[in-house]
Order: sequence, then C-alpha cells, then structure tokens
Amino acid sequence: MKMSILLLGALCFLLLCYIVKILRCRKTNTNAVDNKTVTEKQLPLPPGTMGWPYIGETFQLYSARDPKVFFNQKVKRYGPVFKTNILGCPCVMVSSPEAAKFVLVTKAHLFKPTFPASKERMLGPQAIFFQQGEYHTRLRRLVLRAFMPEAIRATVPSVESIALDTLRSWEGRTVNTFQEMKTYAFNVALMSIFGNDEISNIEELKRCYYTLEKGYNSMPINLPGTLFHKAMAARRRLGEIVANIISSRREKQRQGLGKPAGTDLLWSFMETKEGLTDAQISDNIIGVIFAARDTTASVLTWIVKFLGDNPSVLQSVIDEQEEIKKEMAEAEEGKRTLEWSDTKRMPMTCRVIHETMRVASILSFTFREAVQDVEYEGYLIPKGWKVLPLFRNIHHSPDLFPNPEKFDPSRFEMTPKPNSFMPFGNGTHACPGNELAKLEMLVLLHHLTTNYRWSTLESESGIQFGPFVLPLNGLPMTFSRKNID
Repeated sequence: MKMSILLLGALCFLLLCYIVKILRCRKTNTNAVDNKTVTEKQLPLPPGTMGWPYIGETFQLYSARDPKVFFNQKVKRYGPVFKTNILGCPCVMVSSPEAAKFVLVTKAHLFKPTFPASKERMLGPQAIFFQQGEYHTRLRRLVLRAFMPEAIRATVPSVESIALDTLRSWEGRTVNTFQEMKTYAFNVALMSIFGNDEISNIEELKRCYYTLEKGYNSMPINLPGTLFHKAMAARRRLGEIVANIISSRREKQRQGLGKPAGTDLLWSFMETKEGLTDAQISDNIIGVIFAARDTTASVLTWIVKFLGDNPSVLQSVIDEQEEIKKEMAEAEEGKRTLEWSDTKRMPMTCRVIHETMRVASILSFTFREAVQDVEYEGYLIPKGWKVLPLFRNIHHSPDLFPNPEKFDPSRFEMTPKPNSFMPFGNGTHACPGNELAKLEMLVLLHHLTTNYRWSTLESESGIQFGPFVLPLNGLPMTFSRKNID
C-alpha cells in the first residue's frame, strides 16, 4: 500500500511538471505573438495545424513508426514550411534545402540553439552546443584547432591501435554492434581529448560517464534513487575528475613537459590567450564526449548493416582496402600501419560513409528558437517559436535523391545539391569534429573489411527511434576472423 501511494504521488508529480512545462512554453509563445508590431501581425503564420490544446500533435508524431512519415504527410499537404505543436510548444518545420540554409546559415543569428534546461545542467551550461555569439565563436575556433586535418593526421596510429583492440575483442562472438561501436567511439574521443596521457582514474571517468548517459533522457526529477539524480551526481564527479586532469597538465607545463598546443583538445583549451576557466573547459570536454560517442557509433552500426545487406558494395570496399593493404606491405618491408595518406585513397569507402549518413540520417532534425520575429517567404515565424530543420526528410526527398530509400553509394560520385546533404548540420553550429569522425570510420572499416566476416542474426530486422535512428536492438551480429595466409 505504501509503495502504491508513493508511485501514485510520483506519477502526479510528473504530470504536474509536464503541465507546468507546457503552460510556460505556451505563455512564452503567447507573449511573443502579443508583442509583435501591427505590421508583423499582418503576416500570416505558415500553414498547418496545431492539434489539441496543450498537447498539440505530439501523439500523432510519436505514434508514427518513422517520424519522417508524419512530417512527409505535412509536407505533402502544406509545403516545405509548416507549423505544428509538439509537447505544447508551437513549432515551424522546414524541409527544403533553401529553408534549412535560411535558418542555419543565412540568418543563423536569428535562431539560437535550444535544449531543455535539464540537458544543459547535465552536460554543462557552458558547453559549446548551448552557446551563441562571441563565446561560441571562440569555443568553435579552439575545437577546430584540435580536430582539423592538420591536427588529427598525427593521431592515425593511435586511432588504429584502438580499432585493432576493438576488433580483436569481437572475434568469435555475437555482439551488440551499436554498443561495441559506442565503446570504440568513446575510446577514440578520450584519446583525442586527453592525448596518450595515462590517466590514473580513467575507469572511474568511464563509469561516471555511463551513469550520466543513462540518465540523460530520463525525467528531470532530482530525487534520490532516480536516474536523473544518479546522473547529476555522476556529472559532479566527472567535473572533479576533469579538474584533476587539468591540474596535472598544468603541473607538467611548469616542469617543461607540456606538449605543443593543438596536439589534443585539452591542450587546445588550455593553451589559449583567450583564457577559459576550468569550469568552461570541463563543460566542453564532457560535451564533446557526448557528441562524439552515439552519433559516430550509430553511423558505423548502419555501415556494417548496409555492407552486409549489399554484397556487391561490400566487395568493392574490400577490393579498395585490400589494394591499400597490399601497397602498404610492398612499399616498406614490415609496414603494417595506416598513414594519413592512406585514408585519402579510399573514395569508395567514403561514398559508403556518405550514403549511410544520408539513408540513416542519424539526426532526424535539430532544434532552433527564433530570438525575434522573423519573416520567411511571406510567413511570420514568431519570437520564441521552435524551428526544426528536418534533415531526414531533406535527405530522403526524391526530388534531391532519386529512389531515396535505396542504398546507392554511387550517387555520391557527384557532389549533391548545396544544402541538400547535412549529416553534420550546417552553418556556425555544424559539428566541428566531422574530420575526426570520418577518420575513425575509415580506419575501422579498413581493418574490418580486410580481416573479418560478419553476419546478422536472421531474427533481427527493423528500425528503432529514440533519440537516434538505429537498427533494431542495436544490430546483434556474429563476427569472425578471416583465414588469412
């Protein structure tokens, strides 16, 4: 009885929190509309329907097997720019390259990134994702300094070592491909952030991050025993661990043992005249780990699936990678490691990566919020309304990509139409780590396709959403090593 009362109380509390959130969002956006000038009020809102009071069209969206289906129905009826209401917040959806460019590039200063407050608290309010203006520009410059090709080319041996260890751990096993790819991406992210330094409490850092990750999409109820409460405690400990690592780096600097600026992300943050506080560095390091892990792992999981489903494409990738392997062996006796130049000779593999990112479209959309009333194509986007560029719908538009559901890497033999292919976003908030992500994919695929075979469990098929698009159940696969002479 006592447990039933507690559960009922918790459910009532959750419902109250949800209603308060909706009312706040509704009040904010009502005030935004009321504050418009007479001229602006004469502009019509984009076409569309707002659904039921408070809840909007949330149920219609979440009941669809694929969110793209819900949005396609809207596009077919109202065109590439339409309004709706999701989770009690008025939204404008944009599904054309031109509209996406307007929001993300041309008028990016009028649309700020927006995240729930609980997400900002969990990752860190000073992380790059939540910023705009001068501070964002400064952070982006520092991240790019560590992740541009000139900086990451020296990390190829380290990435390769992580890839080889990862693949060896799969041999002869049935694995959850997504979870294993997450581990691989996590280890590459830690190397790119902290270099090859030995960190005494690296295992504790990982455990804290796993706890944080489990609570990221939980209800933001900070009560003992909840996932959110555990995640926030883990986040505090993560901040302490990163602070200790920063302190250790500073001590090395004083002893003259520091590395040149730009060799890894931590040094890029620390070796700057612009001066970041330890809290700012910590927030951004934890944020980069979060950004680098699930997205890259999702793409790699889909690549494995698509290659397995398309034997002719797989054979083309194997042929390309075997040729590189052969040239490596012949060029220098005993040479068995990849170099940066080798990764530049993988055009077929790159097309597979691009086509995977298009078909899978890991990020179905991104969130922005209008910081003032904005006019687009004769329509009013009111201040405070959410604006969502629909990447998945753009990537699956038959007008841009004929037969869009078909996996066909050859379509990337030609450059896509501008702003029609945005796997890493676009504009000032595009992913600054895309070159590192491509590198770790190429290195893993080289060794995977030349040394291993894999097969999907016959009983596993389908797609799951939330928050990333994935093969059902993370794609359980059986891996085995090829018999190599």
